Amino acid sequence: MAVMMSDESGSFDVEHLEDFDVSGILEVRADNRREVADAINQALAAALEEVGLAAEGYAKRLCPVDTGRLRNSITHVTRPDDNAVYVGTNVEYGPYVEYGTARQEAQPFLRPAATGHGDTYRAIVEARLRG
Repeated sequence: MAVMMSDESGSFDVEHLEDFDVSGILEVRADNRREVADAINQALAAALEEVGLAAEGYAKRLCPVDTGRLRNSITHVTRPDDNAVYVGTNVEYGPYVEYGTARQEAQPFLRPAATGHGDTYRAIVEARLRG
């Protein structure tokens, strides 16, 4: 059985640690819940950054190149409070390349980078959480 402990922001919630009955299993000498929650949140933030870098790399490899401007503009932003990573470009013609036009076939590079590597991203998060 899996238990997810997070609040609305997706951060690890220290208050849920009180729900676990550890009496008879171990002796509690100090309340380290805050430190544990902080360590988990730091590991998640590091995992998100690593996932962002990986996704950015996949997108850059898939991006069609003429001048290199579009490929060089691909970047990522992590939002640890939302447990999210955003990969994209600010080049105005990026959506036309990604989705195509009436005269140009779509050449997706962002969507496949985001959706085609779930196992890799999951492995990164698991590795960071294991320490």
